[in-house]
Amino acid sequence: MRRSADSFGLPDLPFVVTPSTFTSHSPDEIRAMVDDKLPEIVTLLTRGGGNAAAAPAPAPAAHETALEFTADDGIRAVEAMNERFLELGWGDGFPLYPPTADRVAAMLRGTRRAPDSVVAVLEPGFGIATVETIAANAVMAGCKPEHLPVLIAAIECIAEPAMGLRTKAMSTGPQAPMIVVNGPIRQRIGLNSGRNALGPGAPSKVNTAIGRALRLCMMNIGHTYPDIGDMDTIGSPTKYSMCLAENEEVSPWDPLQTEHGFARDQSTVTVHFNYGLTELHDFESHTPEDLIEVFVSAAQNTGAVTTGFWLTGRRAEGHFGLSEQEHDLILVCPEHAEIFGKAGWTKDRLRTEIHKRARLPFKTLMHTKQAKSFNAAHPELAWLWDSPDTLVPVLEDEKCYDIVVVGATAGRSQMWWGCGATATKVVEE
Repeated sequence: MRRSADSFGLPDLPFVVTPSTFTSHSPDEIRAMVDDKLPEIVTLLTRGGGNAAAAPAPAPAAHETALEFTADDGIRAVEAMNERFLELGWGDGFPLYPPTADRVAAMLRGTRRAPDSVVAVLEPGFGIATVETIAANAVMAGCKPEHLPVLIAAIECIAEPAMGLRTKAMSTGPQAPMIVVNGPIRQRIGLNSGRNALGPGAPSKVNTAIGRALRLCMMNIGHTYPDIGDMDTIGSPTKYSMCLAENEEVSPWDPLQTEHGFARDQSTVTVHFNYGLTELHDFESHTPEDLIEVFVSAAQNTGAVTTGFWLTGRRAEGHFGLSEQEHDLILVCPEHAEIFGKAGWTKDRLRTEIHKRARLPFKTLMHTKQAKSFNAAHPELAWLWDSPDTLVPVLEDEKCYDIVVVGATAGRSQMWWGCGATATKVVEE
């Protein structure tokens, strides 16, 4: 709360703090927490002040022009730098490469853009992402100069207003960005689109470095600092790094960028924010009709935020100022893609079939979601209260399923439950 108030220019904003969140509590418990705080609320509204005795929230130190670390040898100096950067909140917990002036200058040679040109303003801290500040974080993540254009395009993606970065960055959920790269640049810079595309190890070292650099930019430019702005309940390893390239060479379909209006020979970056994943394991099915049932079962997961959320008014009324559709991302392995492709199923056919089959009883969706907002969002569907067993689509329409072919041999695809809109940008080399 204090961090948000500072970001929005209201450092003295008074507020009260309840013993717990209002979620997952009974109405009586919520009412008791509110009643207990009413006197304090009245005082703040009528007399002003407040929060004076509260300890300020810890915050990373202001950026200094230069830091110097000396030790008996270079390794100990780097260790000292890493410890200090963690104290300042600039690190992700893994060892960082020193962002020295010469390394940053070398990184900047990967783009024709001027170092001081502004790429974006990143929420929630409204930090100004210049080419140079992005390059410094790229150095720390272990990127090479040829990786910088992909990272810049990813920054442009997450800064798109429709992405709702502030909500995703400050949420109590594990939303994390996944970078999907298409076009010639994939092979030119050594991105992995096959086995272990999401890591770990040497085959995906480029994927890992670029994905990690995006998270560092979110932290050090956008101020998405854990426990200060990022209030994730449990956290997720996906927040460290997620980047892959589509395996266009083995796909029976046109690549992702063509679905967003770009040419096949254009290099693009698409960013999805995702909550989490499940494996779509099927070694037996050899027809689309059988195989798709595995995909449908994952889409029907009532524990996923996306499942049935379109019914709660997020699309109709806006959510935190946004009007967006949820997008689930399906990473289809080549073996499964071949089954669909040989049978003549296009991506559109696959999307349509999943949307048609992925349905749950209305009463089930209302039990797990915000039933109170349903009537306001969908008055035309009020009759469903009298027919609670009616099957309802779990996502709004077939366009809510994005499909990317990735990976190697074996019948193991993945369903990633998405979080709102996506964005695609051309990589400027």
